[in-house]
Amino acid sequence: MVLWDHFLFQGMKMERRRGEVSAIIEEGCKFEGNLSFNGTARIAGIVNGSVFSNDTVVISEGAIINADINANIIIIAGSVKGNIKASSRVEILKPARFEGIITTPSLIVEEGVIFHGTTKMRDKKNTL
Repeated sequence: MVLWDHFLFQGMKMERRRGEVSAIIEEGCKFEGNLSFNGTARIAGIVNGSVFSNDTVVISEGAIINADINANIIIIAGSVKGNIKASSRVEILKPARFEGIITTPSLIVEEGVIFHGTTKMRDKKNTL
């Protein structure tokens, strides 16, 4: 297992969280099809299809995703085109680009992000 440090932005407060990454699709890798992960996944390459995780999906800066994503937490710093559903929250961090529909109870969009889409906000107690 790879240990991973990342920063989560909540308003102006920055929290450092430490977790284990169970899967990595590194820069230079291309995947077409359905990806399913148990645990946290970090994607820095190109993915076409769909992505599912019972935990966290991190789309790194430089990643190109043309896929629907379903996870507990989704953090985007790359380019995503597709519909995403998060049962806890979605964070879109600069220099991300997003196009699609987001369904989540909590959405954080950092200044400087390019966002072309719609959001559907739901209570955390409602299933997605």
